[in-house]
Formats: sequence, structure tokens, C-alpha cells
Amino acid sequence: MTEHPLRTAVLGTADIARRRVLPAMAADPDVELTAVASRDGGRAREVAARYGCAAVESYDAVLERPDIDAVYVPLPISLHATWAGRALRAGKHVLAEKPLTTDLPATAALLELARTSGLVLMENVIFLHHPQHAVVRELVASGAIGRLRAFSAAFTVPALPPGNIRHDPALGGGALLDIGYYPVRAALHFLGSGLEIVGSAFDHAPGAAVETSGAVLLRSPDGVLGQLAFGMDHAYGSAYELWGSAGSIRVEPAFTPPADHKPTLRITDARGPRDLTLAPHDQVAATVRAFVRAVRSGTAGSPDAAQCLEQAALLDTVRARATAHPPHPTGGVRT
Repeated sequence: MTEHPLRTAVLGTADIARRRVLPAMAADPDVELTAVASRDGGRAREVAARYGCAAVESYDAVLERPDIDAVYVPLPISLHATWAGRALRAGKHVLAEKPLTTDLPATAALLELARTSGLVLMENVIFLHHPQHAVVRELVASGAIGRLRAFSAAFTVPALPPGNIRHDPALGGGALLDIGYYPVRAALHFLGSGLEIVGSAFDHAPGAAVETSGAVLLRSPDGVLGQLAFGMDHAYGSAYELWGSAGSIRVEPAFTPPADHKPTLRITDARGPRDLTLAPHDQVAATVRAFVRAVRSGTAGSPDAAQCLEQAALLDTVRARATAHPPHPTGGVRT
């Protein structure tokens, strides 16, 4: 018996949904876009018309529909816990944009709700579904660069318009949760669990109500040091690098490569620098496929619950350390 496509609705019409995730869902034969919901009826109709699905002006109305199996939640960060929770209570599987919530207690509660409800809750960490990162891990594990000694990662984007939701603290705005998430998750991915945040710092662009840049120093249980940088008032940057006792590997762009991009890993070892070019890969389409597989596997909860929890704890610690030592008004940091 052939399973019917996963009937999916979208709560909100955020940029990431319109540009990347909705097209990937529409192209996947195992997904049926059933409805697009927006509190702006015109926007809902505009987006829904592109995919031949229903336009709905109420999120709750979508959750009440019996013809929907799952929902995708690309709402502002502060609304993830509320609407992902309501969707789970309505019996829907959930793919939610990262970060899953704004803090560790809310993340833990949402993951537990998914587990006890017998439903899938997946955090949309798109970059981890690109095979270039698996190749890097295989190279490191094989000893290609010797013993791993240091890791660095940076993700920065140009200044955003003043009205952008990332500038609104009430909506979960700020560079840490939206931009800093990537280098922190990359550190967790490559260095493993048990990371210690040694120190962190934030900076604010003039007049900003949220942090617009930050830096983190961390250490793994086996002594590998990591340096992370992030910001939303910068030239674009998306890269990470691993240094070993006998070489290094650099990946750029690391986090948001286009589907047609051929990744090039820059490897430097005893033979000197060389490039390893990989085949293009659509990481957004791969994420959608992973969500469908998780739902069809029949396994309740999150496929990466442990990582979600540790990521949330790391982000909480980064913020606590940074806000405990705010910049001095005349420059420098208070001690």
C-alpha cells in the first residue's frame, strides 16, 4: 500500500518559507502543501495561489483541519513555543524554524510534549543536512589533519532594515538566536557534547534594542578550543575551519550554500594546500525529506532531541555570560 503524501500546512509567510522551504516542499512528491495561513489574508492568498492550496487567515483554523498531518512553523522566534505547542496538542507533526524556542526550559517542555503526544517535532537546522559536513567529519576522524586542536566559525550578514523583526526583542530578535545559532551548532556538531562556554561578549549597533554582534570562546572536554563570531551589521561571511596538529580544513560558504553550489573544502596538510570539490546538494530539499522520513518512521519526539537541548543550554549560557559583563560606555569591558 502506497502512503499518501504528508499533508502539510504552513503557519506564516516568512521570507525563509517563501524563498526556500515552500518551493522544496512543493517539489517533494511525498509532501502535499494543503494550506498557507497568515493573519494577513492578502498575503495568505498570494502565497497559496502559487501552490494551488488553501489560504487561511487563522492559525487556529489550520490546526482544526482534519486534512492536515503536519505543520511548518516559520514564525518569529518568540512564537515558536506557542504555535508548535498548539500544533502538537492538535495532533499535528511539526517542523519548526530554529531555534526551537528562546530558552532551555521552553525547549525541554516542547520536546517532552512531542514525545508524550507520539508526534514528530523537528528543528529546522538546514545546514546539517548538507553532506559536505559529513565529509569534513570523516576527514577529521581519519586523521587527515592530525589531532584536532582548534575550531573557528563565523556567520555574519549585512545590516537589516530598522523594521526587521530581528531588531525586536519582544519577537526573540538579536544576533545570537538568529545568526549566532549557526556557529554554536557547528561547534556542537564537530566538537561533540560537553562544551564549556569560557566567555562571550555582545555589541550593539548605535540605537539597537538587541545585540547586533557577538563572539564566543569555548572548550571541548578533550581540550579543543573554539572561537565563534556572529553579527547582523557586517559584510556577509559564512565559514568554519578546523585546525589539527598536522593540517587544517576550511569550508566556505558553510551554512547557506545555494542548491547549485559545488562545495569546495580547502585542505592544508603536509602536501600543502589542495581543494576537494564536492557535488552540489540542495540542503533544504534534504531537510524536507528528513522530516518526512521521521514522520513515517513512527518514532515519537525529536530525531535530535539531545542536540536541541544542548544547543539551547549553550545559547542560554552565551547570553548569560555576555550580559553579565556589558560593554563599558566609554569602551572596554567592566571587570
